[in-house]
Amino acid sequence: MDSIKLKRRDFLKKSAIGLSGAILAPSILPSCVNWKGANNRLQIGHIGVGSRGGSELKNYFLHLEGSRSVAVCDVWQERRERGAKFVEAYYKKNEIKAPECKPYLDFEEILQRNDIDAVHITTPDHWHVTAAIKAARAGKHIMLAKPLGLSYPNYLKLQKALDENNVRFHYGTQQRTMRHMQLGISMIKEGKIGEIDRVDVWAPGKNPVESPVCNEVPISPGFDYDRWTGPAPLNPFCPARVTNNSSWFQYDYSIGFLAGWGAHPLDIMVWALKDKVKGVYSCEGAGEFWPEGGIYNNILSWDLNYNYQSGIELHFVSTNIAGHGMLDHRERKEGNGTTFYGSKGWISLSRSSAQSNIAEIDKKLNDFPKNKGGGIMSEENTMGQMFLDVITGKSSETCPLDEAIISDTISHMGDIAIRSDHKINWDPQKGEVVGDTAANSLYMRKMREHYTV
Repeated sequence: MDSIKLKRRDFLKKSAIGLSGAILAPSILPSCVNWKGANNRLQIGHIGVGSRGGSELKNYFLHLEGSRSVAVCDVWQERRERGAKFVEAYYKKNEIKAPECKPYLDFEEILQRNDIDAVHITTPDHWHVTAAIKAARAGKHIMLAKPLGLSYPNYLKLQKALDENNVRFHYGTQQRTMRHMQLGISMIKEGKIGEIDRVDVWAPGKNPVESPVCNEVPISPGFDYDRWTGPAPLNPFCPARVTNNSSWFQYDYSIGFLAGWGAHPLDIMVWALKDKVKGVYSCEGAGEFWPEGGIYNNILSWDLNYNYQSGIELHFVSTNIAGHGMLDHRERKEGNGTTFYGSKGWISLSRSSAQSNIAEIDKKLNDFPKNKGGGIMSEENTMGQMFLDVITGKSSETCPLDEAIISDTISHMGDIAIRSDHKINWDPQKGEVVGDTAANSLYMRKMREHYTV
């Protein structure tokens, strides 16, 4: 039976990418791998089923005809057991034939299952790339939550593992599924606003929370703190350290919303201007850190300027800074977005709005159903189907790793420029901050023993 399952996995990899790397036409999967009469559906394992991972499991995957969720993993016992029970109950209620959904503490047990074709990874940020590298080496197709990670050398290891194992990658920037975004990007690429010379990007810098003090206490029952920490430094445990906010705002686990939120509007820029922003650039600016006294120590406000060798200028700021003039051209003052300035005019794109100073373009961008508040209705719940289409070869990689690396590195260069307190220059060909060993060390995190890749 294992040999049959192995053939199934190999077939899926080969059906998605031919020897030349070209996308092939949709293929019918071999009938010899049917489980209990199922119709050749992809089998998905979910790694991380907390608030975000659980939501994506429910909204992106369970309703899909082309896949079944057969495994969930989480370091919190209650979460993984609840997740598995929810999946089972959903399939039963909707009379959907599916194999048992099993809960796991160790995600590597999921990777060892030859009947699982792909994984959906929504761990805390510091685990993203480590888990993805292991999944790619196991031959599993990957949908990975943003932001990308903390160590540039690991990005290269992930790309190598994807290439060597013919694994398809799908980055969790769900705005690429939104029709007004797709239209706006196509018009920019078609030159509708002329030659782009400047881009404004803004994103939230923090949530309205206080930085907690961490007084060490015994580890909570049913929680594997060592596995939660994984490749990061092992700090004293307290419940406040392992919340969502704490994983976002502690430097051991992330660089804050510079990447955690910045990943979305920066991705929109890279989507439109990849060839112009993939080269050498400089970054300089200023930022504000969380106040001392608590455990949060990331940057919560920033004002950064980037100059690309191609001539593109990027102004990347936190939303509180954007409120001082950057959004004056917009009717809807959204908390995140991307504005492209061209020789003929501008286009500004956000999650629930789009605008242009060119009347014809503005009309097309707003020719979509609106909600009661006037915002463009989102298509983001199609992310799961888009992932299946990428795996089976019905579409190319719509959220590819090379573009994720570009946008994530922009965030890191901002973080490094602020922490270094001077202008830096990033050379993507060399994969380094030019002539600055100290700056480079901030983008090459040491991994804890037993959790290296």
